[in-house]
Amino acid sequence: MKNKNISYMDSVYRDGRIWGIIVGAVLISFPFALSFIFGALPNFKFLLQGLWATAPMYWAVGIIEIFTYVPMLGAGGTYLSFITGNISNLKLPCAIDAMERANVKASSEEGEVISTISIAVSSIVTTFIIIVGVICIAPLTPVLDSPVLKPAFDMILPALFGGLGVVFVSKNLKLAIAPIALMLILFIFVPALNAERVGIMVPVGVVFTIVIARILYKKGKI
Repeated sequence: MKNKNISYMDSVYRDGRIWGIIVGAVLISFPFALSFIFGALPNFKFLLQGLWATAPMYWAVGIIEIFTYVPMLGAGGTYLSFITGNISNLKLPCAIDAMERANVKASSEEGEVISTISIAVSSIVTTFIIIVGVICIAPLTPVLDSPVLKPAFDMILPALFGGLGVVFVSKNLKLAIAPIALMLILFIFVPALNAERVGIMVPVGVVFTIVIARILYKKGKI
């Protein structure tokens, strides 16, 4: 008789693939459903031209992100992050902080569990906050649009990543110098990266850091 019991990681891979396919199908079918419902089909010639110009970039980023986020979040955390979205702004800092406090790594079983739980909690809290925000957006709009509060809102993400960055930079200053210098040079001399393309620099920075780490390791510096 075949054993029906499967390990935790096997269930993660199974459920992750299933839900990834379901979410992908829903995302792809939604615009087509609206087009057929409202009778507003796009010009497929122009649609294909637009995809031809933009899709390869997202394919490349998508492939790089898999190799980038899996070692940092673990398999379960990566599957859940890809399904719920907003990885670099919310899921990644939350998971890294949780694993740091628990003193575990994403490659361990404990790290897998903690990363997945922290990302799940982050998703639930984010959804709850969005619901509250939708309900309260009208009365709070004058307050949120206040010029007095704008500088504070602009500094939320830099403060978050700055706090996390200090922890990891202090652990290995030699390894941190090169990627920090690269990012400073790129963002100072290529202003376009400060806008829509900033997300692309996360996997670029990770790959660059891995290369530098390998070189320093071979030379016995770290």
